[in-house]
Amino acid sequence: MDKADISWLLVSTLLVLMMAVPGLALFYGGLVRSKNVLSVLMQVTCTFAIGLVLWFVYGYSLAFTEGNAFFGGFSRVFFSGMFTPADGSYAASGTLTELLFASFQATFAGITCALIVGSFAERARFSAVLVFTVIWFTFAYVPIAHMVWFASETAPGLMNARGALDFAGGTVVHINAGVAGLVGAYVVGKRVGYGREAMQPHNLSMTYIGAMLLWVGWFGFNAGSALAANEGATLAFFNTMIATAGALLGWTFVEWSIKGKPSVLGAASGAVAGLVGITPAAGLVGPVGAFIIGVLAGVICVWGVNGLKRMLRADDALDVFGVHGVGGIVGALLTGVFNAQALGGPGLDNAGAIAGQVWVQLEGVLLTIVWSGVVAWIAYKIADMVCGLRVPEDQEREGLDVTSHGESAYHS
Repeated sequence: MDKADISWLLVSTLLVLMMAVPGLALFYGGLVRSKNVLSVLMQVTCTFAIGLVLWFVYGYSLAFTEGNAFFGGFSRVFFSGMFTPADGSYAASGTLTELLFASFQATFAGITCALIVGSFAERARFSAVLVFTVIWFTFAYVPIAHMVWFASETAPGLMNARGALDFAGGTVVHINAGVAGLVGAYVVGKRVGYGREAMQPHNLSMTYIGAMLLWVGWFGFNAGSALAANEGATLAFFNTMIATAGALLGWTFVEWSIKGKPSVLGAASGAVAGLVGITPAAGLVGPVGAFIIGVLAGVICVWGVNGLKRMLRADDALDVFGVHGVGGIVGALLTGVFNAQALGGPGLDNAGAIAGQVWVQLEGVLLTIVWSGVVAWIAYKIADMVCGLRVPEDQEREGLDVTSHGESAYHS
């Protein structure tokens, strides 16, 4: 055990918790109309909590223990075997207690579930969101985490065995959640009045605060994924900072040139796009590569939330796929490029191996898209059968804060 590593991971876990609540909750809450802000805060908070509980019960065990290429086993259900009360001993995971590693990963599971709710915001039934989350977590998040992140000499995860690179969750978190959100936008359907009525964000100050909390918290997400207070954490730390700055400016200048004015919403969205893009690459590329990845993620995600969104004809309310799905794909593929030493990365020592690594990265992206998409579609259909996926039209028009939760965020 290393006390410095333990200290850093304790802080990192706390930072990822801050990303979800309050960071993501405020970011999403400001983007919806005032009549739905509490419903979004509630959905983000409760799906995050469900992710934590299920991770404790069986998720960690199925993701990070020996099993097959898709799932682990049940040796760590309820975190069994990590702490022995009789003698106060702790199981080790590298230089950490396994309990801390599992706690850190729990926050990843929780925030991935919470990311999805932005796609069907303002019209989904709360009970259906909870049912969907349980099913999708079990059959999409857990196996993909195992396939990508579980390393073992005897039975590694499918994509881990293939050599896929994902430092902190480009596929496991962002593409996974982005695809599930896009499927939800289609299955739940468009909001009443979508395309005909104004649906402007009700509080951009709230959204800005949430985005900046995400930026600060993301240092725990990315630098914490080094799992040690070491040189790799410092590389991931700076890469997270410079990529986000590049993406923020990239989005801002593209929007400025197209629309004639730079917006706070664009800057905040650009920051998130950069954070998403650098996530799979954070400790696997050099600073110059990180900067390029950030700028490209910011620029491409402008298209993701505008041109691509129109092409897909989906009411992805808070652009979960346009930012997290598209940004995650950009980052995952470019990780295979800029990991090479010839391009400033710490990995591939043969420039000719770049094409092979990019192909493996593409395999991981496509597997995640198909797996998450199929599981999400089934999960939405089951949730619809169990409790009805969408609120009635009159409740949607009145707002979910009052009709679903009996509360109002603002009083005149």
